[in-house]
Amino acid sequence: MTSNSDDVLPNGSAAAAILAAGIGAFALAVIADAADRIVSLQHAMIFYRPTGPLSGVTTSAIVIWLLTWFVLDRTWKQRTVALRPISVTAFVLLVLSVLLTFPPLADLL
Repeated sequence: MTSNSDDVLPNGSAAAAILAAGIGAFALAVIADAADRIVSLQHAMIFYRPTGPLSGVTTSAIVIWLLTWFVLDRTWKQRTVALRPISVTAFVLLVLSVLLTFPPLADLL
């Protein structure tokens, strides 16, 4: 059975979701770390007083994730993109986000 390039389904939307997830996780780690270190940012991140800065940190990261997903999906929706480098990039961002939020390592920065 032969296949031609017309039979290939676009994977841009899936790639957009994968990369946006990595960017969103990394954004969460960076914003959380910055809010822990910068007092003015910590106060700016209080969107809901009972939860403190966590409300702004998570809300900001979710907004970044959704905006990134939206823009990448719009850009790549009808395209077939190389999924391996996108997946590797997303995985590296996820690992970095875990390392940035792991207290023994985060305290070294």
